[in-house]
Amino acid sequence: MTDTNLAVSVLPTPLSNLLATATRPPRTAEHLGVLTPQEFDALPDEIGALARGAAAHDLGWMRRVAVRGEDRFRWLSGMVTNTVNDLPMDAGAWNMVLNAQGRIQGDLMVWRKNDAAAQNPQSGNGDSGRLELEIAADQFDRLMAHLDHFIIMDDVELVPHDPTAETALGVTGPQADDVLIRMGIPTLSEPLTSTSFEWNGLDLWIVRTYGPLVPHYELWTPVAGLTRLWRTLSTAGARPVGYAALNALRIAEGIPALGIDIVERDLPQETSQTRGLHFTKGCYLGQEIVERIRSRGNVHRHLRQLELDGPVPSPPTELTLEGVAVGQITSAAELPSAAGSRRFAMAMIRSEAEAKNRPLEYTVEGASAIARILTEPPRL
Repeated sequence: MTDTNLAVSVLPTPLSNLLATATRPPRTAEHLGVLTPQEFDALPDEIGALARGAAAHDLGWMRRVAVRGEDRFRWLSGMVTNTVNDLPMDAGAWNMVLNAQGRIQGDLMVWRKNDAAAQNPQSGNGDSGRLELEIAADQFDRLMAHLDHFIIMDDVELVPHDPTAETALGVTGPQADDVLIRMGIPTLSEPLTSTSFEWNGLDLWIVRTYGPLVPHYELWTPVAGLTRLWRTLSTAGARPVGYAALNALRIAEGIPALGIDIVERDLPQETSQTRGLHFTKGCYLGQEIVERIRSRGNVHRHLRQLELDGPVPSPPTELTLEGVAVGQITSAAELPSAAGSRRFAMAMIRSEAEAKNRPLEYTVEGASAIARILTEPPRL
């Protein structure tokens, strides 16, 4: 039986446990299935560190899963929407996981890692290297059950890493590379690449993830080395921030969140996240629907990023055009800047409203305000 008591089922991340004994512990709250720092200090200052400096933060809600067995490449390629076989070594790709009707069941990262023990010289490059998944904690049980259901006659094993033995910290912001260089940790010039590195006796896995506005790094570390790594990040110039600031940056970057901006009834093309789709890799679960939409017609709504001229609304908030409902704001946030605050949102919008290319309206406490669709992430 599933335990629905959050006090029992939602556990603190290793970083939350570490900071609980601090002189001024951060406020924690549930996020993506774990208890994690929500805010350390003034939220505008934390957002400013992410947008204009460098910030260190928790990523303890992420889980890693090794995909093992001789059939791992073929099987995994048939389960996710993006490339697997063609991934370069030490590179990754964001994927959606679909059901047979093409509806989104979740999302995850697939990584191909260089590992001599996993090489199979008889099978060519397409079957060499180690495969790993990154899955958010709140999706972990559901996606693992979904994937396991489709391991039938395949030589495939899904082996979760122990979340009590390892965890991840994030380093984010335009000065993130400077912080890592001061620490003697290698930087990565391209997003969706990774490397392994020994730092002060710790075996780190360093990942640069997707981020259209600023660099985003993940530092995977043994929990035994968390205290040393966290303190050194601060000494090197990274300001501690919580997930409230991270969420504001996410919205400004136009990166949707599953369960908020993307829900299970959505089709992949409705999300506008073509970076998660590969149209020539071959068959996968739900691929027939994805290809039918691509080749025969369009969906009738899309997830879009907005800039708001009015107050930040509380989602879900209706969007209208000429008095007719045409969409719904799913998340929104305000970002302070030297030139004044800017407000951004994500929204699912009807295609006919997009085609008119006109400002949309929304209402906050009885007052009307304007929302404009952005064609690319803004410069902060």
